Amino acid sequence: MASTLLLDGHIPAVAGATALAIVDDTVVWAGADITGRERFRDADEVLRLHGALVTPAFVDAHVHATSAGLLAKGLDLRGCVSLAQCLDLVTQRSVPGMVLWGHGWDETCWPEGRAPTRTELDRAAGHAPVYLSRIDGHSAAVTSALVDRAPAAVDSPGWAAERPLTQQAHHHVRRAARESITCGQRRAAQHTFLDQAAGRGVAVVHECAGPDISGIDDLADLLAAAHGVEVVGYWGQAVSTAQQARELLAATGAHGLAGDLFCDGSLGSRTAWLRSPYTDVPSTRGVGYLDEQQIAEHVESCTVAGVQAGFHVIGDAAADAVMAGFGTAQAAVGGRALRQCRHRLEHLEMVDPHQVRQLAALGVVASVQPGFDAAWGGAHGMYAQRLGASRAAAMNCLALLEEAGVMIAFGSDAPVTPVDPWAAVRAAVHHHSPGSAIDIGQAVAAHTRGGYQAAAARDSLAGTLLPGAPASYAIWDGAGVTDAGFSDIGSPRCLRTVHRGRILFEQAGALV
Repeated sequence: MASTLLLDGHIPAVAGATALAIVDDTVVWAGADITGRERFRDADEVLRLHGALVTPAFVDAHVHATSAGLLAKGLDLRGCVSLAQCLDLVTQRSVPGMVLWGHGWDETCWPEGRAPTRTELDRAAGHAPVYLSRIDGHSAAVTSALVDRAPAAVDSPGWAAERPLTQQAHHHVRRAARESITCGQRRAAQHTFLDQAAGRGVAVVHECAGPDISGIDDLADLLAAAHGVEVVGYWGQAVSTAQQARELLAATGAHGLAGDLFCDGSLGSRTAWLRSPYTDVPSTRGVGYLDEQQIAEHVESCTVAGVQAGFHVIGDAAADAVMAGFGTAQAAVGGRALRQCRHRLEHLEMVDPHQVRQLAALGVVASVQPGFDAAWGGAHGMYAQRLGASRAAAMNCLALLEEAGVMIAFGSDAPVTPVDPWAAVRAAVHHHSPGSAIDIGQAVAAHTRGGYQAAAARDSLAGTLLPGAPASYAIWDGAGVTDAGFSDIGSPRCLRTVHRGRILFEQAGALV
């Protein structure tokens, strides 16, 4: 047996603890240094932490590993400050015949205030096929050379001759761009992403895959990656019978039929499904991809099969459809059966108090992204542009979910926002809207223990540092965070990440 003793640390997860003892893959004790030295004097490894912070390792409950990893060598537009700069970068990086994969443009931050047209991209790229997804991932600006590889996109829902593509047209060009990626490139991108996650104190990620997002081969490669960061895979495809649910689970190797099973799109791309029109484009209320009956059939089928179900839901009309579908499913299989499966909803940005109480009663997990409010909330953010200040101010109300007793899990939706758990915690604590924030203890719990709950884990100690818990923890330099909140000196730096006793990441020379 291998044993480790951590001394002189700050371990807020266990009241009064400064020391932690681990044997193999399990936490066996937490308490005061003096007791730890006496009880574990023969530990194989003894680390004096000099006040370093120790937390449970974080869980990112919503990621797209390959897309995020591809940005290491692709075109990362998340820091692009103008349309002109975007076009210049395309010119610099385009190679005739080779697909240029890019992500992250956000026209709401650009002085031009608009996305590139196809004519502009064609001129910038020459004859190169180019795929540039918007920051939310629900639309893409593409070149004619890529459209030529996806002829089905033309005249599909979401097709536009000059504007970015949405809906099915987007799915067609995205599939064409994906098919240009070799197996080796895909696996390298996945390992790059998992390395980045481990270096940020993340030991578990929930991959939200699906037929229009990544494909079965992509998910299979990720689940087979011998990395150390644990991958919980979800497959977003609707079923109408329990047998279909079982067969799809077997075919994909997924943990559940949830994640990005789209009920609607995104606010940034104006495809989130709304009760009332968009403020900035009153001619549209977005798009609904699933109706109440389809939602109910999926939930009922998964429940009967004992499979975790779930949906991507952002707009308030999409939330209405989801809640109606859950109501129909409840009438068929009963509330107890629904609660036992611990179904989950992704994003859930525009729910009302009555719906939140219903979700709590049904044991549904809210898999949410505090980074969305940090990026697009506030009186002058993208949400206010799209919806007006009043609707925007009510979005992503974490306090409402917490107070109702809904299980909450935090994620990044990487590459939409970066994998950065302390940034997510900070965003939850410093929410733009008064009364919507939660405290730092609740936020850390949502990003640790909440991630295990979101995957319907039955180990009640997972995501804690109590004796008997899996030895999954992270050590931090401690700067920037206290039990009460955050200082102004930034987020702590990860020194070591451990999952079930295995070291996934260690900052060279930091722990001696």
